[in-house]
Amino acid sequence: MAESDHPEFTGYTRDGGFATHLVADHRYCFPLGEDGDDAELAPLLCAGLIGWRSLVMAGDAKKLGIFGFGAAGHIVAQVANWQGRAVYAFTRRGDGEAQALARSLGARWTGASEDCPPVALDAAIIYAPVGALVPQALRAVRKGGKVVCAGIHMSDIPSFPYNILWGERQVVSVANLTRKDGTDFLKVAHEAGIRTHTAIFPLQEANEALSLLRDGKLTGAAVLRP
Repeated sequence: MAESDHPEFTGYTRDGGFATHLVADHRYCFPLGEDGDDAELAPLLCAGLIGWRSLVMAGDAKKLGIFGFGAAGHIVAQVANWQGRAVYAFTRRGDGEAQALARSLGARWTGASEDCPPVALDAAIIYAPVGALVPQALRAVRKGGKVVCAGIHMSDIPSFPYNILWGERQVVSVANLTRKDGTDFLKVAHEAGIRTHTAIFPLQEANEALSLLRDGKLTGAAVLRP
């Protein structure tokens, strides 16, 4: 193949092929710093960014509930704790490992999603894709509080009594990220010393990793390593 036949041609390889390079638009690139390996940094670019977006949408809530303490939840808990907020973590009933992780990251209280927290929350973020958690979260927030649905997909939200929405409570959803979200969050992640808790799987075990995630048998974030 001649150089003119390929717009990103950079040279030939030893076996007679050609080498290419990829060029990314700098507006969509973010500095990750030099600390940590790829497996530790990877969750910041998905779970961390959506977590940051949902935390910003929660406003200045001082008492923050996190429903679903997985990849995004354990990152947001660290950011919220660094910001001086009080974190209340909700997990599947009996998930002692996730609750222990939450407490180790500064959560003031941990319990099952169906449990009532010891105080009325200013806001709650739902990361678990379970629509039934929306009424649970509404019951946990004070009047004027906000419930942020941070999942891309969620099962149907069941009907619920109007009185748990009344009092100017709000239910909002998170959709897309902005470049500003990326630069703001990665700066905070560095300043706050965020550390991710990961379970690493080789690429060929992707289906097993997904199965464990669906069954709630992973704590922290799952990372696939090619």
